[in-house]
Amino acid sequence: MDDEKLKVRIGENIAAYRKRAGLTQAGLAEQLNYSDKAVSKWERGESCPDIPTVIAIADKLGTTVGALLSDPNELPANSGSRVEKTMEKVVEKALKRKANKKTILGLSSILVWFVALLIYVVVSSIGLSRSWLAFFYAIPADCIVMLSLLSAWHDFRWNRALISGIMWGSLVSIFATLLVIWDINVWKIFLLGIPGQAAILLWFKLFRPVTEDAE
Repeated sequence: MDDEKLKVRIGENIAAYRKRAGLTQAGLAEQLNYSDKAVSKWERGESCPDIPTVIAIADKLGTTVGALLSDPNELPANSGSRVEKTMEKVVEKALKRKANKKTILGLSSILVWFVALLIYVVVSSIGLSRSWLAFFYAIPADCIVMLSLLSAWHDFRWNRALISGIMWGSLVSIFATLLVIWDINVWKIFLLGIPGQAAILLWFKLFRPVTEDAE
């Protein structure tokens, strides 16, 4: 079976099980942290979710990955077990890749905080005070690293939270630096976060258009 036929089959199965579960495209999209536009494209066969997302879809719709990939009208009666075994192997490999990504994210985060700790130890050892400010800057730095890695893996579900973390972490770092080193209390700097957060929310709302799903 070619890729286009497989996309159409998966899309039809997603639509059928979604409707059976009483969900709209927007409802399913919200549970998966995707846009309803993405769900609409899947169901029309214009694109195909990756394996981890197929696993999540099956879980949300109360079915199996094999059911989403199978055509009941074409499968012989005794082939169900073979399909399930094949899908178990695919799911196992997908979960392993997902676990590897989580490990990479964890190690990257540890590295960021290790660098902050190293800066603290070195700077404080040479007699300079306020070296603990390095930990404040580790917050936006950690978010930047996470954002870069997840974007490289085409996983954009956490972009809004990470970008917000970069903004607020940067504001906190600047505020702490000015207050501790120069004794300047610029608490009003946090007011910049209000329009900034609003802009972030509105920006990401652009990527969640409402589809015409009347079910």
